[in-house]
Amino acid sequence: MKNICVIGTGYVGLVTGTCFADMGNQVVCIDINQEKIDMLHAGKMPIYEPGLEEMVERNVRAGRLSFSTSYDEGLDQAEFVFIAVGTPSGVDGEADLRYVRMAAETIARTMTAPLVIINKSTVPVGTGDWVADIISHTQPTPIDFAVVSNPEFLREGSAISDFLNPDRVVLGSLNSDAAEKVAQLHLALRAPIVVTDLRTAEMIKYASNAFLATRISFINEIAAICEELGADVKEVAAGMGYDKRIGRYFLDAGLGYGGSCFPKDVLALEHMALVHGTHPSLLRAVMDINRDQRRKVVHRLRKELGRLHDKRIGLLGLAFKPNTDDMRDAPAVEIGNLLRSEGARIKGYDPVAMHVAPRYLPDIVLTEDPYDLAEGCDAIVVCTEWNEFRHLDLPRIHSSMRQPVIFDGRNIYDPERMAGIGFRYHAVGRNRRLGNGNDVLTMPAMPDEL
Repeated sequence: MKNICVIGTGYVGLVTGTCFADMGNQVVCIDINQEKIDMLHAGKMPIYEPGLEEMVERNVRAGRLSFSTSYDEGLDQAEFVFIAVGTPSGVDGEADLRYVRMAAETIARTMTAPLVIINKSTVPVGTGDWVADIISHTQPTPIDFAVVSNPEFLREGSAISDFLNPDRVVLGSLNSDAAEKVAQLHLALRAPIVVTDLRTAEMIKYASNAFLATRISFINEIAAICEELGADVKEVAAGMGYDKRIGRYFLDAGLGYGGSCFPKDVLALEHMALVHGTHPSLLRAVMDINRDQRRKVVHRLRKELGRLHDKRIGLLGLAFKPNTDDMRDAPAVEIGNLLRSEGARIKGYDPVAMHVAPRYLPDIVLTEDPYDLAEGCDAIVVCTEWNEFRHLDLPRIHSSMRQPVIFDGRNIYDPERMAGIGFRYHAVGRNRRLGNGNDVLTMPAMPDEL
């Protein structure tokens, strides 16, 4: 058993602390937000993550997990301190490190024994060195410490499984003994452990997220071409995915990526590249394509409905992905704001994100269920692929709408079935078909044989 302190009780910090406690360690999670700590003491979760509430309750009851706003309490017996605070985008796209700085300075003033300090937050390359410098210059009395980078690769909605069954554990440090100690913490996970230097570990995180975002933007660009040529992007992606060099993951055409990681991490990597004199053209294209996916929905709604002023538009799903209540950079937020700017009246429904929706879409009318959402709507936009949406009574939805227009931003419905019910149905990359009398394919002339 090890004594661990985790600073931050967001998605990363709370999951990390709870999972380490479940592995038999003694864990104190710290947060400066008293409201969050009060919620956790009351057994309520500040975030939605499947299975987390039960795991927190089990470990609190066993005495392995506790919560506090006090660094003194958290560091009292700690051998390891994980920094898992937010690093939001700054004014120019850079990662805002104010919370990392605050954590490092407070650790330096509070620590009374040697510590291994582990950066779990996604931070720019060079932050590990910067944190070490802050602690060295802030300590009232010099005490030994080491800094290790241990980037997280947790997906919201499956974060517990991702922590306990990782593809790999990445550790970066200039201190081999410290890296070995952190490696020992993770041995029970039986995953490959990649040990490298601080800066390389930090870059692994950014490169991984940027690559996955690139795959999403790539398949969305292919989807746009499919629409013009009459191909079906779902079948294209399936055919591509059988190739072992490509794989099938992150090839779902739709409204693009969102959430707390991909948007800010790609932007931060672009900023790092620019500041150091490189030309991140690919990263810019990835972000442009992602932004355009949301704008295309509004453009197509305008083509289908005409002027959008006073039209009733329903957003089916508000979170950026299923199994989370996170609406940060969610497609529904950008689409909703664009529609509001054109005078549309917005309704919304989500199985778990309703309590946070007014923070992101202040004027939205929230409904009891998808059927209430459909009532009187001129169009519905499917923004999140919640599994329950796949099994709706679609004829009932059709009969409730003022105009039966569906924009399926997640490709969860079958186009032929939707047309058979009577919907004017639009999907991403699978709307048009050759051979229906409406499309003409002109083949390029073949060159003369030489």
